[in-house]
Amino acid sequence: MFAVVAVITVVATLGGVLAVTLRMLLQGDSRDVVLTVVAVGGIVGVGVALVMARRVVLASRRLVGAVREVSADGGGFTPPEGLPAELDTIAGALDEAYARLRAARERERSLESARRELVAWVSHDLRTPLAGIRAMAEALEDGVAGDPETVGRYHRQIGLEVDRLSAMVDDLFELSRIHAGALRLAPSRIDLRDLVADALAGAEPPARVQGVRLSADPGPPIAVRADPNALGRALRNLVANAIRHTPPGGEVCVGAAARGERACLSVADACGGIPPGDLPRVFDIAFRGETARTPTPDGGGAGLGLAIARGIVEAHDGVITVANDGPGCRFDIEIPLWTP
Repeated sequence: MFAVVAVITVVATLGGVLAVTLRMLLQGDSRDVVLTVVAVGGIVGVGVALVMARRVVLASRRLVGAVREVSADGGGFTPPEGLPAELDTIAGALDEAYARLRAARERERSLESARRELVAWVSHDLRTPLAGIRAMAEALEDGVAGDPETVGRYHRQIGLEVDRLSAMVDDLFELSRIHAGALRLAPSRIDLRDLVADALAGAEPPARVQGVRLSADPGPPIAVRADPNALGRALRNLVANAIRHTPPGGEVCVGAAARGERACLSVADACGGIPPGDLPRVFDIAFRGETARTPTPDGGGAGLGLAIARGIVEAHDGVITVANDGPGCRFDIEIPLWTP
């Protein structure tokens, strides 16, 4: 392209000079000088164009070679040095694109790993109560458990296991809606004090059984635009998680406050703290902070509550964080304040 532009320019200029020369009837030395100057200028122009063209072609080949050496996952791209400004801009854009591609691949691997773990863990969590229900049902059917006390205990236990399975299925359905982007919110103006009061009222019975005290610090009226059912579920999940991991005699405190243009809901417990290595994984799907998947006596879930809470909060354009604080840890939910 450089050569074509130079040749066309030189030919057009030479043709124009010749036309002027003939028109002005230049003869002898004057004509020779004019033609010599034009010829030298044309040769120099074409030579410079060829040199620049060769430099651009070689630089573009180096850039294409660097792109072809990139691995399938978008890693390993090294922009060549010494490129012309235009190609250097393209190389920088390619480097940024490959960086985004690598990040996307990492997220994809992480999600795929989480899916595999979820399938394995949930399969185990479903198999264990189903096996217990089947064993108790067979014992009742065969008459092995004949005394009224044992029969009543088996019936109650079967009811508890069915409730646990139903809650697990509900959590899986909610989580699938969140990941599929099918979570439909019905936002309205709500006061966080009402949300805190409802969450504590629903958590009072299990807290009493666990021997955990509940306290609230709702603060002044704080209005937010949120779906009361969805955000209430996220807060209830955090409170239930705090009660489950707080020892008897401990306290769970739920508070609300305004921080600039955002509202903050906090749930503090007395669980003793979370190991620093586990803090980044607290909101991962099916993570329960332990390798064993044995059902807990209090009917602890499959590790989906915090993942659901994060999905709900992010659907409200908010963030949820966790940090060790005092005798336990503190979960914070931040969402935008109500703007009329």
